Amino acid sequence: MLLTTTHYDAEQYELTPHGSLPDSYFHIPSAKYPDGSTIDWLQQDAAERERNQALRSEAGVRGILLPMLEASRMWLVVIVTGIGIGVIGACLDILVKWLADIREGWCSHDFFYNQVTCCSGTDPGEICREWQTWSQHFGIKFIFLQSLLQAFVYIALAIAFAGSAAVLVKAYAPYAFHTGIPEIKAILGGYVFDTFLTPWTLLIKAVGLALTVASGLSLGKEACCGPLVHVACCMVNMIARFFKQFRNNEAQKRKLLAAAAAAGVSVAFGSPLGGVLFCLEELDAFASESDVMWRGFVASAVAAVSLQWVDPFGTKKLVLFQVTFVDDTWRAFELVPWLFLGVIGGVLGSLLIRMNVQVALYRRNTILFDWPVLEVIGITAITAAISYLIHSKIVFSRVQTSELVANLFQECDPTKGDYHGLCNPTAMWENVFLLILTACIKFVFTAWTFGMKVPAGIFLPTIAIGACLGRAVGLLTQGLYRANPTSWVFLSCPPDPSVRCISPGFYAVIGASAMLGGVTRMTISLVVILFELTGALSHVLPIMICVMTSKWVGDAFNMDGIYAAWIAMRRYPWLPHTDYHDRGETGAHLMKPLDRLVVIQDDKYTVAELRRLLIENNYHGFPVVLQNQFVGFVTREKLQQTLDDLTYSAPDSAETTKCSFSHFSTLPVGNRVDLRETIEEAILHLRKEVPQEQVVSMFQRLNLRQVLFTRAGILEGMVTKRDVANLLMSHFPHTAALSQRPEHLSA
Repeated sequence: MLLTTTHYDAEQYELTPHGSLPDSYFHIPSAKYPDGSTIDWLQQDAAERERNQALRSEAGVRGILLPMLEASRMWLVVIVTGIGIGVIGACLDILVKWLADIREGWCSHDFFYNQVTCCSGTDPGEICREWQTWSQHFGIKFIFLQSLLQAFVYIALAIAFAGSAAVLVKAYAPYAFHTGIPEIKAILGGYVFDTFLTPWTLLIKAVGLALTVASGLSLGKEACCGPLVHVACCMVNMIARFFKQFRNNEAQKRKLLAAAAAAGVSVAFGSPLGGVLFCLEELDAFASESDVMWRGFVASAVAAVSLQWVDPFGTKKLVLFQVTFVDDTWRAFELVPWLFLGVIGGVLGSLLIRMNVQVALYRRNTILFDWPVLEVIGITAITAAISYLIHSKIVFSRVQTSELVANLFQECDPTKGDYHGLCNPTAMWENVFLLILTACIKFVFTAWTFGMKVPAGIFLPTIAIGACLGRAVGLLTQGLYRANPTSWVFLSCPPDPSVRCISPGFYAVIGASAMLGGVTRMTISLVVILFELTGALSHVLPIMICVMTSKWVGDAFNMDGIYAAWIAMRRYPWLPHTDYHDRGETGAHLMKPLDRLVVIQDDKYTVAELRRLLIENNYHGFPVVLQNQFVGFVTREKLQQTLDDLTYSAPDSAETTKCSFSHFSTLPVGNRVDLRETIEEAILHLRKEVPQEQVVSMFQRLNLRQVLFTRAGILEGMVTKRDVANLLMSHFPHTAALSQRPEHLSA
């Protein structure tokens, strides 16, 4: 006799003779979602609530200790991840610095010392004789041969580093390339992509990242453009596998991934608060759940402490680009050049996104797609040659991006050295030209490099472009003041032009924030990251004004930031949390009507026929109807598991036994199998006359997987998360241009 659902539910709540719940209560079914699908948030949350209730229902001391043990496991994963990503980030900083310096020379008394460590015992102004260039090491005295050897070693090592990274990615970890932020955004939204978070991907991403950054390519390791966020998420995914409570619940695992992402941002720029806000704003990481924010805060703080403990920069500070300004006050007339930088950042940010998209499409549709390693080698050779062989005065394009940004942010100080003549008032026009030229070179290389088959970030290159332009505008403003110190425009400044009034270094910070706002369209988290990155807390208001301007201008050209553009091109089922307004359309305009759906007819299919249906159709679930009367909805995973069990227990009857999903079956008991337990318990029904705007909002706020449209119990259509994602991405002309997923695969 078949067991009804009511009897089954009653039995699992009966106590054993020892006063505890039966073992069957603790068997919470957890579907293993295949890559390319999306998780069922309602089912996962319900399973977690049932598991917690079961733990609290244990008799005696176990009911107190088990929930505490579960919570301690969660905090153990969070803290270990924070420590791990802090140490890895610090080690990557040290490795990158050493690999970058080795291109130009080496330390005579210890090969594994970078230039700063090698010369740490040298007094200011004293020549460091321990650090030798390659021409000095080989004793070459002719200037031409010295230059030739230095250029050869510089370019050869750059090619070797980048080429090795490309080979590692192509051969061992195909998903370790690029930034990782588009995929992480989709994963946190419910997309299943386990092969993106494997331990092997973690190793190749970290090693390849150090190699590509040290090669001098126009990219960055910073988490805000992905690499360290990806590394942190791979790490927490690897640690969480040891605990069943996270391994069997995809929703809980994503809460840990959100905390790990915050730790990655914290390590990248020494910005613990910015990491938390980045996850809330850019990654849409469960902003309505305070417990997730708290975990991210703890992970971010632990990661920052670990980074400071290792102290890779030797400064005992978290601030990567410490800035000191002449005066903490700013003048009203400076709003004009700052707003100008905001407009330029919005325009150039939009242009960079469009150029990067066009390069990605060109790469996909040409021979470059089949030869990614050769592309990396070629671009690296060109980048290194231009960076080294162009006129010696264009040193701004030759140094490491982090070093360039750090010096552009600094103010001129007579007690310190002059960074390549930036503080020389007689060379203002020359410096402005070189800064603009450097920005243009980095702009072109960044647009091409971001997307190649190597680990890459876009945050630091964007900062460098904006800092060059901002410093150039600052020099022009300062030159204008020195030429007309008594003009009414500069009445708030001292009449003596020898007294410094304008800070070109802060203009570099403004330019960097403008460019970042134009490329990423971040706002609050960007401002916090920048003032934590530079320590310029007193200048937060001008940064806010500039970011606001750049976002407005950028949105006027195209509404999407660079991460959203890549998500659209790869066709991930990600729903941006933006307000959607229809033009009178209803759910009927968005849904797939019944005649276009693959449905299961109740009491019609045999076990074998249902198995063939699953093989022929790759959808994640199917509506069940009885002569168009809606019965329920079954997921692919649950139905597949049940059919496999039935086929294994009774293989001979698979061709003759009918499948029943409802209480109203008219088939004889001996000729059917009851599959009512496979029907989903929580399925949302709407009328097709509901405004389309409301349907989209429900998907965004409730993390729905599908919505069914019925009238008087009759199924009329269905909308999936994929349909809503396609609607929100319909304005982007290159949606799915880089997608490798089958077009028919449902979300």
